[in-house]
Amino acid sequence: MSKFLILLGILLIVIGVLWPFLGKLGLGRLPGDIVIERDNVHVYIPITTSILVSILLSFVFWLFNR
Repeated sequence: MSKFLILLGILLIVIGVLWPFLGKLGLGRLPGDIVIERDNVHVYIPITTSILVSILLSFVFWLFNR
């Protein structure tokens, strides 16, 4: 359990540092992400981005468990 929490913390730090660069790559604006903008309401549903992040994290955790 402690290894998992340490790896999760390191992963969050790395994502936090890389966040400005990931925004420039278009992560969060992929086809399949739903954006609804009305007068005073902005709704963002990142379906494709969530699937992509889930696949990447599953692969990373699979590598660490081998």
